[in-house]
Amino acid sequence: MGKRGDGMGWDTEYPRPLMKRDSFFPLSAGWTLNGRPINVPWPPEARLSNYRGTAGPELDYRVRFTLPEGFWGPGRRLILHFGAVDQTARIFLNGEAAGYHEDGYLPFSLDVTELARNGENELRVLAEDRLDPDFPHGKQSKRPHGMWYTPVSGIWQTVWLEAVPERGAVRSVRAVPDLAGVTLEVDAGGEYEVRVPGAGIAVKSREARLRLDIPSPRLWTPETPFLYDFTVSTDTDRVESYFALRTVEVRKAGDVTRLFLNGKPVFLHAVLDQGYFEDGLFLPREPEEYERDILRMKELGFNALRKHIKIEPGAFYAACDRLGMLVMQDMVSSGEYRYLRDTVLPMLGLKRRDDTKLPVTPRRRELFERHVRLVQERLYGHPCVVGYTVFNEGWGQYDSQRITRECAARDPSRFYVAASGWFKQSARTVQDEHIYFRSLVLRPESPDRLLVLSEFGGLSRRVPGHVREDRKNYGYGSRDTEEALTVGIVKLYREMVLPSIKNGLSAAVYTQLSDVEGETNGLYTYDRQVCKVDKTAMAELSRELMTAFRSAAGE
Repeated sequence: MGKRGDGMGWDTEYPRPLMKRDSFFPLSAGWTLNGRPINVPWPPEARLSNYRGTAGPELDYRVRFTLPEGFWGPGRRLILHFGAVDQTARIFLNGEAAGYHEDGYLPFSLDVTELARNGENELRVLAEDRLDPDFPHGKQSKRPHGMWYTPVSGIWQTVWLEAVPERGAVRSVRAVPDLAGVTLEVDAGGEYEVRVPGAGIAVKSREARLRLDIPSPRLWTPETPFLYDFTVSTDTDRVESYFALRTVEVRKAGDVTRLFLNGKPVFLHAVLDQGYFEDGLFLPREPEEYERDILRMKELGFNALRKHIKIEPGAFYAACDRLGMLVMQDMVSSGEYRYLRDTVLPMLGLKRRDDTKLPVTPRRRELFERHVRLVQERLYGHPCVVGYTVFNEGWGQYDSQRITRECAARDPSRFYVAASGWFKQSARTVQDEHIYFRSLVLRPESPDRLLVLSEFGGLSRRVPGHVREDRKNYGYGSRDTEEALTVGIVKLYREMVLPSIKNGLSAAVYTQLSDVEGETNGLYTYDRQVCKVDKTAMAELSRELMTAFRSAAGE
């Protein structure tokens, strides 16, 4: 383990839950940004960073470190990892160029063996963040207001080192599950041993693909999220991981199309989760906060989160895996958002447009499609992730059918929403609707399409002492009390969601988990200190929904 710095629980949370080694040296202590101290891993705009400067578009990070005795030496490679740096990063170790990365939401690593020293080292990260719209940038804005939030610059996840054997290293492991077992795809450069204690399996192999049939298989569900821990070992290396047995399908069930989990119809009673925190912005104070958010939503009866236009650290997905929270994952939007084109006209009913003719620069196309591919690769092993949204409300949308087909070909184990809300194309399998300011009973346009209500509600309630007084508050209709807000939410579900379930509705996503800056339409306040609704009434509503769904699905 590395020296504990200012990163609180992030100093001890191994950043890569699907491929753990004993080798872990976090770099969180002693950083400066543009000559001033900063607490990493929080971005400079976050209060937890304790940064006393103003984050401009050019960010010069520096830290000195000395590796502990025995951490690294002959026969081992030294790998430098970054959880995320927004938007671009040039890395230097001891004055020498180590590498370059672009994409503000995804991890990357560099082999720095030839540049590192046994004594003191200096790491320098030259990040640049101009909120270039060609990059996936999400809801970050230079002028935060309404549904646009404080931008996040530079390093915002864990920076860490690991030592890996030069010979016999386990380079990658991927688990491809079904309901009877798992196929492991292993790159270890030779013989390796797999142990699955929970299934009584220990087997040696040299094959790149190893099939393991699991005796008396235990399936992963939100109610029983069973995970099989396993290890892959060579004579020089050992990694820990886990897999779950679960399948996701979209297929006809009687007169409608439904979503199936492990061969059984499932209803996603979901809430929109934007992943913002009052003190840390993109990153909570400690990784355990992800578990707390999941348990807060489970207490209200929800079984799913729509992770909205943000990719999280591995700790979030691992918590969803352990606790049984389904995830509908959005890709991070790029391009310019046009209020008239992307909001006003669709709200007036103009929701059809040929997106093969919508504008996209060659650079944005390259960055976005690489981002989509890498998100799929990174999240493949997390059973909680059951679906992806490629484009949201026309924002940055182009050629959605081609991109979605390519996504499904790479990973057929999830369902895919090409266009969430509007700008829908003719050839699609999911009909995804956003409904605000009214109740509307939904029906599928075709019995062959999965019907999803991926945004609705958004009722606002200000809680004095727990709101941003420096921002104009924003929501979709206001309620003054816990009782009034709860009654309003229950009414929406009973008027719109319950009757739509009979017509084949397979998912309903309420907006949203918590307030975010000026948005006061959360079920919790931004600081997570106050639940704004009646917990008992929300749990009872959930039971009512599930009873209606089981009846409609013929269970």
